[in-house]
Amino acid sequence: MRKFGFITMIFATILTSCNTDKSKMKIESPKITKTEQKNDTLTKHLKTFNPELPTIGLLMYNGVLQSEVIATSDVFAKPTEDGKQLFNVISIAETETPITTEEGMHFVPDYTFENCPKLTALFVPSAYDMYAQVHNEKIVKFIKEKNKETDYVVSNCAGAQLIGKSEIADGHKIVTWIGGGKDLQKEYPNLKVQNDSLITFVEDGKFSSSNGNLASYISALSLVEKMTSLEHRKFVESYLYLDRLQNWKE
Repeated sequence: MRKFGFITMIFATILTSCNTDKSKMKIESPKITKTEQKNDTLTKHLKTFNPELPTIGLLMYNGVLQSEVIATSDVFAKPTEDGKQLFNVISIAETETPITTEEGMHFVPDYTFENCPKLTALFVPSAYDMYAQVHNEKIVKFIKEKNKETDYVVSNCAGAQLIGKSEIADGHKIVTWIGGGKDLQKEYPNLKVQNDSLITFVEDGKFSSSNGNLASYISALSLVEKMTSLEHRKFVESYLYLDRLQNWKE
């Protein structure tokens, strides 16, 4: 009988513990300190769109060579030596769906063809296979429409095919990827295609072009100098350590 009473007491104790008023139990939610907020790298590096600044548009599509997108953003996103933002740098694609580059990375566009703001300059990159892009009427139409408002249009590598298809640079000099000039001239006879085995970059009026890939830095640096100054271009080059590549020895 005593044994039974002892067991009953234990059960009652357990039952009472399980029914403890949970409202008295406080669950502390994590708090973000001021120090952590200051060290938020995402917030720190986000650049807000400033409608008073020139806007550089980077066209993107599936299969794009990512170096040709990155090169332009690398150059134009750099601030002045005293930290002042000079440009809005935005990426644009046909839809909001992330695009997949030739190299397999996924890039999320800032704007689509429908809501793209007014551009000061449009950069047209390339893909290894341009068939889908050249035959995409929406891309070609977008380039035609943006050419009406831009001060500059730049193509890199086989992006020259989209320039040819859109007919916006007929009668102007252009260069494409090394080895692609003959076909480009044949397909778009109104372009003045330059010898890509000798010429890396060419400028003619509002239009400029390069062989693409890392040569895309040349077209971006040339335009940033025109839109700012030689001093700023040199600052950007030093920011990017380009001198280390130029002086690189094995």
